[in-house]
Amino acid sequence: MTGTPVRLDMSAPTRGARGKPPRHFVDLTPEQRVEAVTALGEKPFRAKQLATHYFTHLTSDPSEMTDLPAAIRDRIGEELFPQLLTSVRTLTADGGTTVKTLWHLFDGVKVESVLMRYTNRSTLCVSSQVGCGMACPFCATGQLGLTRNLSTAEIVEQVRAAARALADGEIPGGPGRLSNVVFMGMGEPMANYKAVIETVRRLVAPAPDGFGMSARNVTVSTVGLVPAIDKLAAEGIPVTLALSLHAPDDELRGELVPINTRWAVDEALDAAHRYFVTTGRRVSIEYALIKDINDHAWRADLLGEKLNARGRGWVHCNPIPLNPTPGSKWTASEPEVEQEFVARLRAHGIPTTIRDTRGSDIDGACGQLAAEEDE
Repeated sequence: MTGTPVRLDMSAPTRGARGKPPRHFVDLTPEQRVEAVTALGEKPFRAKQLATHYFTHLTSDPSEMTDLPAAIRDRIGEELFPQLLTSVRTLTADGGTTVKTLWHLFDGVKVESVLMRYTNRSTLCVSSQVGCGMACPFCATGQLGLTRNLSTAEIVEQVRAAARALADGEIPGGPGRLSNVVFMGMGEPMANYKAVIETVRRLVAPAPDGFGMSARNVTVSTVGLVPAIDKLAAEGIPVTLALSLHAPDDELRGELVPINTRWAVDEALDAAHRYFVTTGRRVSIEYALIKDINDHAWRADLLGEKLNARGRGWVHCNPIPLNPTPGSKWTASEPEVEQEFVARLRAHGIPTTIRDTRGSDIDGACGQLAAEEDE
C-alpha cells in the first residue's frame, strides 16, 4: 500500500497542483476582515456585521444579509463569500439523525462530512484533506492517497452547513445546535496544521468572531505526528487530542500505520502524555479492532501496561469496531474478542468505551463515498 508521503511544513498548508481555493471571509482574522471590507470601500463596522451573519445567523449568502445595502451585497458575495462547497450526495441513517454528505469543492475534488445527532449532543465529523497521505491500509481514505489540503474556510464551511441544518430543524428532533466537532474525517489533520488550528480558532472564538464553542468539545485526531502534537499543546487551546494508535507494538503498528517508522509507539505515547501534562486534557486513544490482526488479548495487556507506565488518569481508550470497506481483507473483530479486549484494558484500570459506529449502512467509513464517485 503506497501513498503520498506526509508533509510536515506546519507554516502553511500544501495546496497541490489544483491551485489555491479562492479567498473567503472565514480565512481572514478579525483584523484582516476589517481591512478587506475597507478595501471594498465600506466602513469598518461592516466586518462585524458580516461576522455576525456568518457565525451567529449561519449564513454565507449575502442575499440573506438584509441589513446590508442591496447595492453592495453582490460585490461582497463575489469578493468575500465565494461558494466553496457544493453538496452532491447525502445519505441518512439512524432515523435521519446521522447524515453523511459528499461535497464537491471549487476544483471538483471531493470530501465528506458526517453529522450525528444524539439525545444530549450533536457532533460533526469534518474532513481536513482531500484524501490522505498516511497510507494506512485498512482505511478507505488512506487508499485514495493525498490530493491536497483543505483551506481554513473549506473546513469551516462544513461546520457552518451542519450548524445551519440543525438550527433550521432539518435533522429529526427539532431545531438544535451543533455542540461538538471532531477532526476524524478524511485526512490527517496534523499534516494540514495551519488550516486546522485556524479552524479551531474560528470554532472557539466568542461570537461574532467565531462559533463560540467550548474547546473541550473539539477533538483533533492524529496518527502520531509528534512535532505537531507538541505544537498543538503550546497553542493554549485545550482541545481534546485523539491518538490513532491501532497497535501497541512497533512491529504491527509499522504495518498498520506507516508513519510509525518515523515516530514509534513510545514516541507517540510520550507526546500524547506531554499534551496531557501541558493542557490538563485527557487524551483519547483510538484503536480500530481488526479481526485476527490487532485484537489479541496480549496486545490489550501490552497497551494497558504502556499507558499505565506514563501515569494514571491521563488517558481514555476508545476501541472501534472496524467499519470495513468493500473488497477489503480487513474486517471487524468478533464480538466476544472485542469484549475480551475491553475487559483486559479495564482490568489494567484504563477507562475504556467502545466507540459508537454510526452510519455503517451508509458507507460510514470516511472515503467510501468519494471512492465510489471516482469509480
